[in-house]
Amino acid sequence: MTRYLFLGVLIILACSPVHAQITTILFLGDSLTAGYGVASEQAYPSLIEKMLKHDYPTTTHVINGSISGSTSASALSRLHWYQQRQPEILFLALGANDGLRGLDVEQLTANLERVVTTAHQNGMTVILAGMQMPPNYGIEYTDSFRQVYPQIAEKFNLLFIPFLLDGVAGRTEFNQADGIHPNPRGHQHIARLVYPFIKQALHHNSSTPIAPTASQAMHQ
Repeated sequence: MTRYLFLGVLIILACSPVHAQITTILFLGDSLTAGYGVASEQAYPSLIEKMLKHDYPTTTHVINGSISGSTSASALSRLHWYQQRQPEILFLALGANDGLRGLDVEQLTANLERVVTTAHQNGMTVILAGMQMPPNYGIEYTDSFRQVYPQIAEKFNLLFIPFLLDGVAGRTEFNQADGIHPNPRGHQHIARLVYPFIKQALHHNSSTPIAPTASQAMHQ
């Protein structure tokens, strides 16, 4: 009798659906990522979440932990807060407000490196999004600021987007009246830029085996 009961349990388990592990993606940024001036569902992290649900409907979850006005100084404390959600992928997009305030690039570097180190210590795959300052801040500062991101990406071997606003910055059709924050069309453009890197990060995550596309292979 016990033998038949054991076999019955095995049959039930074999016929039960397998639930894939959900990969949580945390976006940590400022107003550009929080979606300042647009509806929350129009911000690029929400657009990426929709794209992921279409391609991988049961295996991903997006958290937008971005706050308008935030700087790199607050990033580590916010990461600690979201660690309870156990994100596997961190999309780090901070520094714009640091640059606008003329923060020393060495301090910016230290702040971002602490976040990356903590993320790696907790098993997260990190995607770093670079930022650039307008030329009126001076050639020396803008060059030093821009170099912060590729240097960190190389040091920690990160997935790296050189400029989050590539193709959006300076184009009136993609920005709100302030000329700084993307409008809905701008966020759509950013989502298309970022999405291949998200897929590449998922490929690196063992719980979501995804073969890289041709566009992703160009960035490897």
